[in-house]
Amino acid sequence: MATDLLFRDDAYLRDCTATVLSLTDDGGLILDRTLFYATSGGQPTDTGTLTTPDDSIARISAAAFTDKTKTEIVHHLDPSGAAQPEVGDEVRLALDWEPRYARMRMHTALHLLSAALPYAVTGGSVGDAEGRLDFDIPDAGLDKDEITAKLAEMIAKDAEVSSRWITDAELEANPGLVKTMSVKPPMGTGHVRLIEIAGLDLQPCGGTHVRRTSEIGAVRVTQIEKKGKQNRRVRIAFA
Repeated sequence: MATDLLFRDDAYLRDCTATVLSLTDDGGLILDRTLFYATSGGQPTDTGTLTTPDDSIARISAAAFTDKTKTEIVHHLDPSGAAQPEVGDEVRLALDWEPRYARMRMHTALHLLSAALPYAVTGGSVGDAEGRLDFDIPDAGLDKDEITAKLAEMIAKDAEVSSRWITDAELEANPGLVKTMSVKPPMGTGHVRLIEIAGLDLQPCGGTHVRRTSEIGAVRVTQIEKKGKQNRRVRIAFA
């Protein structure tokens, strides 16, 4: 059964109730809905707490997708002595908000980086304080200060960041929307989520983002590395 992924509709939701649908062989929990992002697309898992019906509090150390279409998430608990929830229990979930919000800001900044450097993306990583994208660029000559200035200009626009859905067929008819070479958007459910930064960027993405670019704050390019004949790794960090 698909998990209702609340973070796709509201990335700012910090807590919610959910019902335990099933338990995995290794003690993981499948819930009817969640606000925990599962490791995917270079963005790490959210962490936080789960409160059981008897008010025991357990740490959620990881969340992971169980299927290729990314419709079901399993939550893994730290062995802390808290009572193990049972199928049918209503539990309360609460995010570790600070790292989640930092990743929302960084993930949005990386979308802007992909707009500032209009090349195919071969890899990436979203962190709490820094992130990176790898680009398929035939020639060197990238300038850190120039890219930093471009990012600052886009962030200052205070552009709205929004999401919408298109069908698999619409994405197949518009392959230019996909910037990543190594990670393809999950298809098979009939629809794909697009993230639009008004006037700046539009691409498929299942991650979490801020509502406006001004929330990102100041970022700077910290390093540009040559990782292959046509591969340049660009690292950014919050200034």
